[in-house]
Amino acid sequence: MKNISIVILVLLSSLSNYGQEFKKGTQVVSAGIGFGSGWGYRSGTQTPALSLSYEQGIWDIDGPGVISLGGYLGYKSFNYKYSTPYYRYEQKLSYTIIGLRSAYHFNMVEVDKLDLYAGVMLSFNIARYRYESSYTDPAYRNLAEAYSNNSTNGSGAGFSIYAGARYFFKPKLAVFGEVGYGVAYLNLGLAIKL
Repeated sequence: MKNISIVILVLLSSLSNYGQEFKKGTQVVSAGIGFGSGWGYRSGTQTPALSLSYEQGIWDIDGPGVISLGGYLGYKSFNYKYSTPYYRYEQKLSYTIIGLRSAYHFNMVEVDKLDLYAGVMLSFNIARYRYESSYTDPAYRNLAEAYSNNSTNGSGAGFSIYAGARYFFKPKLAVFGEVGYGVAYLNLGLAIKL
């Protein structure tokens, strides 16, 4: 995944004729749905990978460009159930990512309505796991009726890089796409310029 992100960063930095100006003070809120994740189960049910981010242009940089700073919140969950007449169990796994992001917006390009950017994110990843099981077979009456295990193993700090583009089809409303590693490898959604 890192190699893909590096290639995209190089491609974005080589563009010289395309861009929507992102200025110091510009504020954008984005909501997306993610595709592709290294977390979870292959079977069972799952929620879509959902993300919400906010960023504001903070520093003008020679190049030209602007560095933004903002926050990120992502969530995804998985659920797997198994049962027989005498035994059942259920596993639930959820991931919440809370991050601080910074991106460089490539303002040297001049195509209306397009904002190209690449950045880094420092995050805290919260992994929650729950397992419950029970026996209903009379032969197992001496066993505990239910066993449960809850944990947050796998939680911790994370670091990732990402690259993206926004296309403003209205002055304050855009569609966006990002690749990188947050709650998913690819995020698509809508962005609003405040």
